[in-house]
Amino acid sequence: MAITGTVMALFVLVHMIGNLKAFQGPEAYNNYAAWLREIAYPLVPHEGVLWIMRLVLGPCLILHVAAGLTLWRRGHLARGAFRRRGMRRRTLGARSMIVTGILMLVFIIVHLLDLTIGRLVAPGGFLAATHSNGELTAFAYENLIASLSRPPMALFYSLIMLLIGVHLAQGLWSVVNDLGGTGGRLRRIGLAIALAVALAIAVGNGLLPLLVLSGVIS
Repeated sequence: MAITGTVMALFVLVHMIGNLKAFQGPEAYNNYAAWLREIAYPLVPHEGVLWIMRLVLGPCLILHVAAGLTLWRRGHLARGAFRRRGMRRRTLGARSMIVTGILMLVFIIVHLLDLTIGRLVAPGGFLAATHSNGELTAFAYENLIASLSRPPMALFYSLIMLLIGVHLAQGLWSVVNDLGGTGGRLRRIGLAIALAVALAIAVGNGLLPLLVLSGVIS
């Protein structure tokens, strides 16, 4: 669970950094989207690196969910018939990991349907990337604006980013323990890194739909 969670957290962090291209305007964002599809071409086919990433992240997601359900079931069975008392109260992040995890899974499905497959984008419709004269033209910026211009989607996106921040803060800090880090200094460094990554993703991604909705990015 620690390994798969770390892999996905790194992807989300890199994805957030890429999303910051939207602040530079449509040309920068669309060029970035086109570059993602052309990485290492012709060494690998068009979108080859993207598919490699999907083939890595897909199993990571499945294994992460399976590990989470397994740990939850083991913990539930180990509780016994009597309520334990005098234990240290768990943090909000620890208590909400299952709920935030389920909501993140729902968001992944919605996000893929919305901006990758193009089944939910409105009102202008989904614009797929096109090839012309050997060059790839992406319309990621237009699709992003069309999606996040809808208040329900923008608010849903921002809310999920806050929940992802909570989930990552708890999860990444737990990675230090899960991988054997027991020293006090190492645990403090791990906590600082976890909070920094979680805050960066929550703010970086969470502000984007609000800025689109308010017209600052259009």
